[in-house]
Amino acid sequence: MTEADVEIIRKELCFHGFFRMERYTLRHRLFNGDWSQPITRELLERGHAAAILPYDPVKDQVVLIEQFRVGAMSIATGPWLLEIVAGIIETNEAAEEVVRREAVEEAGCNILDLVPLYDYLVSPGGTTERIALFCGKVDSTDMGGIYGKMEEGEDIKVHVMSLDSVLALLSSGKIISASAIIALQWLALNREYLHKIWLSG
Repeated sequence: MTEADVEIIRKELCFHGFFRMERYTLRHRLFNGDWSQPITRELLERGHAAAILPYDPVKDQVVLIEQFRVGAMSIATGPWLLEIVAGIIETNEAAEEVVRREAVEEAGCNILDLVPLYDYLVSPGGTTERIALFCGKVDSTDMGGIYGKMEEGEDIKVHVMSLDSVLALLSSGKIISASAIIALQWLALNREYLHKIWLSG
């Protein structure tokens, strides 16, 4: 099916603050060829993002960041999450530019090379947000510390850990951020591939 199989009956702005919430009344084509009854859905419009897992193939170490997340306040382990570097894609900005910039701002690391992983929808039942996901080659020597823009309310702690240690955290359920889970699972499957392209010659 295509966009021609969706009819938007009404679109309303519910809220516009840091994010924007819109309400759609629409109908869509059913798999049997008929049209659905009109349905109403709220949709969070927060823009699109890019995220990167910094990886040092020489030391076999990854760089994770830890920061407060308001959406995780109800989690038993608390709202400070282990995540990967990420940022919002601004108008006329490429995802690659975002992850290179954010890697410096959030983790103090320069990306030496990039491998694109996925471009995925975060939660299409309620938001249009997509994330462009990358793995980036870094030199993790002397990395660590506190980063982030204080004027934007950021307080970010950088962790440099062996990939095996991080995968153990992932297996034990200590890493619960979707982009980090996806990127780490990709890296677990593709470590040898990255060593081949980043360490040969």
